[in-house]
Amino acid sequence: MAKKPKSVHFSTSSPKSLLSSFSSFTSLPASPLNQTSSQSVMEETVEAAESIIKKWDPNSPSYTRIISLFSHSRKEAKEFIRCIRDLRRAMHFLISQHSQSAKLVLAQHLMQIAMARLEKEFFQILSSNRDQLDPESVSGHSSISSNSEFEDVMQSDDDEEDELKKAGETITKVEKAAALVMSDLKVIAETMISCGYGKECIKSYKLIRKSIVDEGLHLLGIEKCKISRFNRMDWGVLEHMIKNWIKAAKIGVITLLRGEKLLCDHVFSASSTIRESCFYEIVNEAGINLFKFPELVANKEKKSSPERIFRLMDLYAAISDLRPDIELIFHFDSVAAVKNLVLSSLKKLKHSIHTSLTEYESTIQKDSSKAVTAGGGIHKLTRSTMSFVSSLSEYSRVLSEILAEHPLKRNTRMLESYFTAPILEDEHNNHAVSVHLAWLILVFLCKLDIKAESYKDVSLSYLFLVNNIQFVVDTVRSTHLRNILGDDWLIKHEAKLRSYAANYEIAAWANVYISLPEKTSTTLSPEEAKAHFKRFHAAFEEAYMKQSSCVITDAKLRNELKVSIAKKIVPEYREFYGKYLPMLSKERNIEMLVRFKPDNLENYLSDLFHGTPILSGSSSSSSLSSSSCCISLGCVRN
Repeated sequence: MAKKPKSVHFSTSSPKSLLSSFSSFTSLPASPLNQTSSQSVMEETVEAAESIIKKWDPNSPSYTRIISLFSHSRKEAKEFIRCIRDLRRAMHFLISQHSQSAKLVLAQHLMQIAMARLEKEFFQILSSNRDQLDPESVSGHSSISSNSEFEDVMQSDDDEEDELKKAGETITKVEKAAALVMSDLKVIAETMISCGYGKECIKSYKLIRKSIVDEGLHLLGIEKCKISRFNRMDWGVLEHMIKNWIKAAKIGVITLLRGEKLLCDHVFSASSTIRESCFYEIVNEAGINLFKFPELVANKEKKSSPERIFRLMDLYAAISDLRPDIELIFHFDSVAAVKNLVLSSLKKLKHSIHTSLTEYESTIQKDSSKAVTAGGGIHKLTRSTMSFVSSLSEYSRVLSEILAEHPLKRNTRMLESYFTAPILEDEHNNHAVSVHLAWLILVFLCKLDIKAESYKDVSLSYLFLVNNIQFVVDTVRSTHLRNILGDDWLIKHEAKLRSYAANYEIAAWANVYISLPEKTSTTLSPEEAKAHFKRFHAAFEEAYMKQSSCVITDAKLRNELKVSIAKKIVPEYREFYGKYLPMLSKERNIEMLVRFKPDNLENYLSDLFHGTPILSGSSSSSSLSSSSCCISLGCVRN
């Protein structure tokens, strides 16, 4: 558990405590005073400070009570700071050398007035310069030198003008204004702390800056989550919240919290203890509220769609991207609770993502639907699985971190024989992703084989596999999966696709192929020719009746398969038709015997695989309608 920073205590009443504070502060140089100077010189210093400090007494009736010293005259502000430092040195001397001096009482009174003025100035600058101290302007200040223009209070106006001119070459007008405000806050804080009045300064700072941080997160839509309400939340609502949180977190961390860290580091650069204490009080609660959300999302156990995993990975990626900034912003031990919460959220998100992957694989394996797709078309499981896996491939960086901790252990030999991971630029991290996605597709293809067995017609089973594997191959080729699985995977599955297509042709059209006689030098008798015509017509009609209702969704594959079938049937039939039709020309009812002309076959085949049968019953002998066109074997209609 992170340690809350120790409280910072300041004493403002005891001269001895002031002495301790004075002697310990060395970062703010004052006018050089000879430590061996006489008492009279020190008392003169107190008297010289009196007029300057009382002029800016916040309780005086003069006009100075209602105006800001730092806004009114930066020259006078420098003189005021120098005067306080000289007064501090004088008090140090008097306490150590002449503790009974009457001027010491006056010096203490003047110091109280000066601190009251600086406390007021500090509060006014913080509250009236919110625009100059907005996180974006402060973040821009990170490139500006951290040296305050007040660090040498003896710096002349010309020197200041030259320095601002030089700074103007590299920073914008807004950043320059922010730099001046931050410089003022820093010198006031350092002066008050060195004089033992840091408590008043810190109180104002914490109050105002915490309200700004809390308001900033509120405007970004970040609120404290109630677990009971969160657990009842519908996933659709939660998904919208996740998208908004990712946008808000990026602004909240990189701009709001980073800017707050830079401002706190700058203003309280003189004291790491005070810096840590302030930062803890301002951002610890805000940081926990911000990063509690992803942890709650990861813990949400309600059943939801598989797409839930993508929102989880979006969250994981967003937090991982912000992690370097988070480490820098929350490096204090006191705010370690925020870093620990971030690490816890990442760990739980990893677990949830891996669980979702495992559950999805199990969902594929347990799919027991017996419903077949009409015409051997693409199964809905094919579409959903490939959509899911291709989307996973877009998250290869996130998956590589998660899967590296969960290597695939089951059926390793089977997977190795099926898949060889490609050589990738980041082979170590992406190998696990390649193997896992290949495994998911393999699990799906095994389920696809089982579904193909549901068809009673073997040819339809093969056509079903052709359609679905074509869809798988097309998805891999057209998405990031190609980079993940590699070209060897595509070549192997394209070969499997061609094999299934060839098997389909044999199963669906073999009887048509063998119904015509083999080519020999022997001429058939009229009776033998008639028998072959009858056999061919019956086989073609039966095959066509079955296949005309089939579907091939891919236009290129559909064309290729129609051309392949036509090349095996039409030339053979055309030759047989031309050789033996004249022999049977005197037969009665020749049109009933010879039902198809070669051109008719081309037209019939051109209409295959659209899922719209043309032949049925006695209409099989009719010619195609006049709207059908005869198309050459090399260009079948789509």
